[in-house]
This record gives sequence, C-alpha cells and structure tokens, in this order.
Amino acid sequence: MGKLRVIREFDPWRSPLCTCPFKYSLHPYTGCSHRCLYCYATSYIGLRDSAPKKQFLENLARDLERIGEGAIVELSTSSDPYPPVEARLGLTRRALALMSKYKVRVLITTKSDLVVRDVDVLLKQASAVMMTITTLDEKLSAVLEPGAPPPSRRVEALKKLSNSGISVGVRIDPIIPYLNDDPAALEELIGVVKEHGAQHIVTSTYKARWDSMKRLEEHFSDVARKLRRLYFEEGVYFHGYRYLSKNLRESLLRRVVKVSSYYGLSVATCREGLGREFFKAPSCDGSHLITYRGSVKPH
Repeated sequence: MGKLRVIREFDPWRSPLCTCPFKYSLHPYTGCSHRCLYCYATSYIGLRDSAPKKQFLENLARDLERIGEGAIVELSTSSDPYPPVEARLGLTRRALALMSKYKVRVLITTKSDLVVRDVDVLLKQASAVMMTITTLDEKLSAVLEPGAPPPSRRVEALKKLSNSGISVGVRIDPIIPYLNDDPAALEELIGVVKEHGAQHIVTSTYKARWDSMKRLEEHFSDVARKLRRLYFEEGVYFHGYRYLSKNLRESLLRRVVKVSSYYGLSVATCREGLGREFFKAPSCDGSHLITYRGSVKPH
C-alpha cells in the first residue's frame, strides 16, 4: 500500500483494551486550541494551539488513493478537527470534500458546533458525528475545556445535525470523580442529548497522566488530594496511564450504561476492560452510526 503521510492506522500499538473496529485517524491540525485540562495527548505533543499541517490536502489525496473505498477514517482522535481557526481556514471542510470523492466512511469526533457548517458536505458521503459533552454545567465546562464552545451550543448542534439527516452520538468522556460524576447531572445530560437526536453514548473514566493530573490539581485544589488518592494510592497503572480501581470504574460507568439503555440508546465504554454489561452497542466509537449514501456500501 505504501507509506501513509497524514492518514494513520488507529491504535497501531494494539492496546488490549481497545475495542474499536479497524479504522484510520486523520488530524488536519496539530495541537488543540480547546486546551482541555484532562487531555491525554498533551503528554506527547505539548499544550499548544491548533496549527494546520503543511501540504495537508496534497498528502491526504495521496493517502486516499492507497486506503481504498469503504475504509473508516475518524477526524479526529487526539486533536479536534474543528478548532476556532477552522472557521477561517476551512481545512477540515476541504478535507471532507476531498474524502467524499474517494467513498471512505467518515466519523467526526468533536467538541465544536462548527461541524454544523459542513452538513452539506457530510450528506454527500457515508458519515456520522460524535459530539463530546462531558457536562451541561457551563461554568464547569469553561474550566475543564476553556477553548471549546459551551455545552449548550454543542447540544444545539446535535439537534441541527440530526434534523439534517446526520446520525449523531455523544461521548460522555471522561468522567472525573468529584467533578462531573454526579448521578443526577449525568442522567440529565443523557436525557437532554437523547431529546436532541443522539442515538449512541460512549463513556469512560478519566485516565491520569502526569501533566493532565497537574492541571486538574491546579484548577480544582479542593479535590486535588482526593483525586491523587484515588489514582495514585488506590488506582492501578496500565499502558502508561493511572486508572481508577476497577470497582470504582464499574460504579461510575454503570450509571451511564443503565440510564442510556433506559432511553433506548446504544451505549459502550471506552478502554475500560469491563464485561459485556458495559458494552451494549455494535461499536464503541459510534462507527455503527455511519449512514451509507449513494453508491457507498460497507465491506
């Protein structure tokens, strides 16, 4: 097939906890202006604003020739494809337009309502959108995700996308003890996104890395000691991350699974290594939502 330049095979390390179908990831930008405190990617790319990749579209066209029709390409898995600068540059939009010509299956993962701008392009290809919404609390979100649009705009984007014919789901990810784990708040969130068109929920707990934990401790000093105890004294280390204990993870995620199922949503956990009780969906990442249009068919 030849070496790919901007499209990458997702999870090339074959994590034993990854339950995603085979897919590719694509990042039009490096860095991420959303600057989420809990971001795992900053441990290896640093905390920096989104910047467009050089010769991105030329390299994308070359890669699309190699991966073939029907492949799943996710935009994006570690930097948002709709940072604020995208409104001016339109790099993601141009990438989507190019991808529609090659009949790949597109899964958008974002925290931005800017994705609504590209409904016309998404309707021309096999596509679905997963919107990350960690809380409905605008004040909490403004601290956790300072560069991202507020939850209210993301929720409204779900409705607009769904009404336009785009299949949508929501990532409640990550759930962080003492911050966005309130059972009533999570139930409200699931109910609201259901009302606005969501069909699927992906959920997971926060996995600590040294830099993201430091940011959380700096901004939430009142729970810093509790978080450190849960992760570094009572938690477990696995594949470069500090996890909560299995019992606590099950307790936190069981609520989301139960409420999602009650609302008739498919639901799955992400990289938790839990049993079938926590995986009630054709796919964890929402790729089963991708709607086939025109001549595009699944393999």
